[in-house]
This record gives sequence, C-alpha cells and structure tokens, in this order.
Amino acid sequence: MKNYTKIKDLPNLSQTIKEAILLKMNPFEFQDLGKHKTLVMLFFNSSLRTRLSTEKAAKNLGMDVMILNVNDAWNIEFEDGSIMNGNSSEHIKEAAQVISQYADIIAVRAFPTLQDKAKDESEYILNNFKKYATVPIVNMESATAHPLQALADAITISELTEKAKPKVVLSWAPHPKALPQAVANSFVEMMQDLEVDFTITHPEGYELSEAITKDTPINHNQEEALKDADFVYVKNWSNYKDYGKVLNQDENWMMTKAKLGGAKFMHCLPVRRNVVVEDAVLDSDQSVVIKQANNRTYAAQIVLKQILEDL
Repeated sequence: MKNYTKIKDLPNLSQTIKEAILLKMNPFEFQDLGKHKTLVMLFFNSSLRTRLSTEKAAKNLGMDVMILNVNDAWNIEFEDGSIMNGNSSEHIKEAAQVISQYADIIAVRAFPTLQDKAKDESEYILNNFKKYATVPIVNMESATAHPLQALADAITISELTEKAKPKVVLSWAPHPKALPQAVANSFVEMMQDLEVDFTITHPEGYELSEAITKDTPINHNQEEALKDADFVYVKNWSNYKDYGKVLNQDENWMMTKAKLGGAKFMHCLPVRRNVVVEDAVLDSDQSVVIKQANNRTYAAQIVLKQILEDL
C-alpha cells in the first residue's frame, strides 16, 4: 500500500481486518519492521485518540515518531501562484519536500473550514501533501474522511458480531456545535464494503453527500430505523446542503436506553453526555466505545505495517 488517505486504498479489507485482530494478540510481533524508520505526524487540528493511538501503533512496529502542531509553528500556503505577502511564511511545495527528507511516512490531520464546501471537498491540505511529498501519506482525519476511525469501527463490529450479517444503524444526534461530516462519511463507506444490513437515520435536511450515501437506505423515523439493530453508531454532523450550519438541535434524537434496545452502542468519542447520548447508555454493558478507542491503535498499526512492507 502506497498511501492510506481513503478506505479504498486498502488492497483487501477483509484480510486487513483479520490481520489487525491478530495484531492485538501479539502487538510487538513486527517490531523490527519499522526499525530506523520515522513517522512524522502533522496536526493542523487537535487530537487525543488519533494522536496517541497512531504514535503507539508506530512504536509497536519499532518506528521513531516526531510530532508537530503545524499551526503553532507557522502558516503554510497552499495556493499555487500566490503572492506570499500575508501571514503564510512557507509554501507547501517546499514544506512537503523538506518534511519528506525527515520522514519515511507522513501522517496528516486537517479539519474542514465548514464554510467553503468546494474548498473542503477538494481536500486541499491532504492532496497537496500527496502531490508534493516524496513519502507515503496517512490520513488522520481530513475535511471529508476519517478512514482510520472507520477501520477501527469495522474491526470492532467484526470482533463483536454474533451474526453473519448484523444490522448496523448510523443515527444522527443533536450537538451544540457545527461538526464535520468526515466520521459519518467514512463509516458509511466502510459499512458499504462490509457484509452488514446498513441503514442511516437522521432528521430531514441532514442528508450526507449523495456521492457518499449512494443507494444506502435512509430513514427519517429514528425509532423505526433502530428496530432490531445489532449495532447503533451515533454521530452528529452539520448540515451538508446548507453547508456547515446547525439547523436542528432536536433533543428527541438523543440516544436512550429505550431506543437502543438490545443493540451495542458505538461512538468515535469524544461524546457529550446527555446531549448526544444519555448516561444510562454510555455506562451500560452495551456501550463498546472504549473497545472502539482501543482498536484505533490496531487500525493504525495494520495500516502502517502494510505501508512499511511496500517501502
């Protein structure tokens, strides 16, 4: 594998999931694979799970890790032909090539503006690193995708399912802030590639991009969609059509024990208690959010392993 910027970069999803689960049993089995190799992690936005799990994954493989909070260091210019007489002090053309000399793999985390849909969907930060870097690029969450989280989600479902084809529901939830569609987008794309019965439920007007959802069933009746679910993934996203806006904060969409039924509860974290989901769900045995968070390490580790094997 040359890069991991989207789910489709995985050469074999089912095999990758199986190998990730095996890695959990012996995480240091390939600790010589990354010896004398360096992962540089660039954060344009803050991170907890992604930062710690990816660093741990790299170290499990024997890699050295360097971390840079980019916006605390300097502003990078991404526009070609720009006259750099403003706040930007270095162009991506030089920055990506220079960092490539220090790294064997570069991992990038950069959120959307949630103001300019076209600019966000161009993935201008991630794609400029792919364009100008001379080493592989890993997506640690971009404007429109979070493929590491989606892989961890797939690993979690594969480990915990008791059915050949479980019913999985992605349910929108209220949130006071405008959040990206990235996690939801990648979860949808991942479920489309798994052997699951998958449905999306959200209030009318909160449709994700049709380029993402394709022919996935969408039900605006949350309780109807949740019926007989095995896994319920709860996540907020801001409006896609009226881009980046919060037009609905309906408290009735919060996940409750009554709605959840016998399903397992999933969330990428962090989660706002008693806004997105009630305490009774998060504190119950049905919540698998901590298992999901643990699987972030092995999702990152199997991705790094596959890239290292192709260097």
